[in-house]
Amino acid sequence: MPFPNGSELRPSFVLAALPGPEGAQAWVAALLCGAYVVALAGNGAVLLAVRLEPGLHAPMYLFLCMLAAVDLALSTSTVPRVLSFYWFGTGEIGFGACLLQMFLIHALSAVESTVLLAMAVDRYVAICHPLRHAAVLTNAAAARIGLAAVARGVLFFLPLPLLLLPLPFCGSRTLSHSFCLHQDVMNLACANTTPSVVYGLTAILLVMGLDAVLICLSYLLILKAVLRLAAWKERLKVFSTCIAHICVVLAFYVPLIGLSVVHRFGRDLAPLVHIIMGNIYILVPAVLNPIIYGVRTKQIQRRILSLI
Repeated sequence: MPFPNGSELRPSFVLAALPGPEGAQAWVAALLCGAYVVALAGNGAVLLAVRLEPGLHAPMYLFLCMLAAVDLALSTSTVPRVLSFYWFGTGEIGFGACLLQMFLIHALSAVESTVLLAMAVDRYVAICHPLRHAAVLTNAAAARIGLAAVARGVLFFLPLPLLLLPLPFCGSRTLSHSFCLHQDVMNLACANTTPSVVYGLTAILLVMGLDAVLICLSYLLILKAVLRLAAWKERLKVFSTCIAHICVVLAFYVPLIGLSVVHRFGRDLAPLVHIIMGNIYILVPAVLNPIIYGVRTKQIQRRILSLI
């Protein structure tokens, strides 16, 4: 089947930058760099604190380490490339590098979603079946869940770049974000993208969508168990153990939903909205997660303060 005139199979793409003068873009780059440093320091501190504190060698904190590692990998796969764009003007990204970055973003997001679900199940078992918690959720079980999360992310989202490989690209090469996302790259193809659309939507629903439903179900069961307690103080004390996880779930899913809504219904929105939503999706969970758990977990606080 002949390709349209002027089409290419392996084009370079142009990353989107915030509109405005160079001075404003320098401030944006400084803010992104600051947020990235906070994410590196915060998640690195969590990993080190759990590693050095024997009392934190439990499934709940192993899941927290997995979350920190995923946040480090996700932000590192995007932010340095964005900063090089702002600082050195390297606005183009090769086709292969773009597909690799796209795969990493979606696969790591799937891994993070799976870890958040595992943490919700951990809270459910700890509150609703406390006597079985130590037997059901062991460190070995947590390690197996981590491996399954990685395998799930790879298997579900590896087909996304493979479906884009044979497509020709013509016309505009400018992306809507400062990094590569499947929906963004797919919209630049000048061929039938129905298989890619269907598979991408199916993968999102079967991973992030299903995880969100199961997390909500876990908290409904937790809330039901908490309301059975007689004293309000006891109810608040038990449910307060879930506050940090609820905040982390919101920090992940709210930007994810916002970015999806912008892609689906925001074609007429200003480019600034797309770029800001993309940066929020990448950086907000990585910055907030260690802060949330650092504030809520006294053992992590003490260990980090001792390291400082």
